[in-house]
Amino acid sequence: MTLQNLLGLSLDAIDPDVVTIGKLLAAAQRNIADAQLVQLSAENRFDAAYKAILQCAMVALQANGYRTLSSKPGHHQTAIQTLSISVGLSSADVMVLDALRKQRNLSDYSGDLVPEATSAECLRSAQLLYAHVREWLQAHRSQWQFSV
Repeated sequence: MTLQNLLGLSLDAIDPDVVTIGKLLAAAQRNIADAQLVQLSAENRFDAAYKAILQCAMVALQANGYRTLSSKPGHHQTAIQTLSISVGLSSADVMVLDALRKQRNLSDYSGDLVPEATSAECLRSAQLLYAHVREWLQAHRSQWQFSV
């Protein structure tokens, strides 16, 4: 599968916007910092880390000239599951991120509690994904400069 195959189904083609990508990277960095605040509940730390994961996934798509069709259901799933195509993330890492997406749905829509271990895993995954996306950008879009 390619990103091109998903056009019109779950993705839209766009011109990459370096300013938007920079803002998303900065937002992801802030959310990772917030996810480390021990005074927050495990749910709120998880939410901040998950938001950083989604922002990194959006950066990955934008850097390749795509965005999710947020008007269609499943845009979080699409953003996460295309990371192996957009920035070469391993399928094992994508599976972990997708499991965190499912946990987020349970928490948000059913009120399930987020265990400390799951919150910590989400933070670790967000940090690793942020680093991976930054490295991918440096290797494949080095002409773009970001301050974060």
